[in-house]
Amino acid sequence: MSRIGFLGLGIMGKAMALNLVNAGFEVTVWNRNRQKCEELVAHGATFGDSPKAVAQACDITFAMVADPEAALAICQGPNGVAAGIGAGRGYVDMSTVDDKTSGTIADLIHHAGGRFLEAPVSGTKKPAEDGTLVILAAGDESLYQEALPALNVMGKMAPYLGGVGQGANMKLVVNMIMGGMLNIFSEGMALGQKSGLEGQAILDVLAAGAMANPMFNIKGKMCLEENYDTSFPLKHMQKDLRLALALGDRLEQPLPTAAATNEAFKQAKKSGYAEEDIAAAHKVNR
Repeated sequence: MSRIGFLGLGIMGKAMALNLVNAGFEVTVWNRNRQKCEELVAHGATFGDSPKAVAQACDITFAMVADPEAALAICQGPNGVAAGIGAGRGYVDMSTVDDKTSGTIADLIHHAGGRFLEAPVSGTKKPAEDGTLVILAAGDESLYQEALPALNVMGKMAPYLGGVGQGANMKLVVNMIMGGMLNIFSEGMALGQKSGLEGQAILDVLAAGAMANPMFNIKGKMCLEENYDTSFPLKHMQKDLRLALALGDRLEQPLPTAAATNEAFKQAKKSGYAEEDIAAAHKVNR
């Protein structure tokens, strides 16, 4: 069984790394805040003192960090992944970044002699805990095959989508659609409740028809209870919408609905809800 590294132990990464430990993988972990490594170490993981040290010690190193800037930062510099990856070892970036950033990271890893796979995930905290994420892999196919046992522990589906950039693009498409769905759902809930309809009645009707989906059930309950405990931080959704719009600009693809959704999430972020769950977008609609 491959020696596995895992960089980034936030809401998603902690659950994903713990699943790997519990599945019997030999896992070395690193996080910018060292305290977040303690629970994983208590469950049997090894602590690595830098991304470089983890990449040097492991056959395949996974990363799950917040944004393109963080994804680049852990790869660059004297203590970065590229400095330790070495010939033949693999690096799998599971962060949500744009295709250009993913390409830059791929170049850094390839130049250092390593292999690269991007593998952003579709799913939030609960699927990460349950190991039911959808993992969107693209890049080195040999690394994909070697990483598949670990990917199958973290997710219920891990398709191979082709060259570097295609996983990133798929993730932006998925999250752009998700953000748009959540925004119109929130507006509909607000309109219905202000017209005198019961919120639960709206959810029941939606659940019985063609628009039934888990997100409306889960986020609808959060909105009714005004409980916005973070599963997917609102600031990260706004970042993903921004990246999707930038991709649309490069491809000259009009995205008017996504642009309006991005403005709604920017307003929610400006209103102080950045660290709360994406469902907190409802606060600016109600």
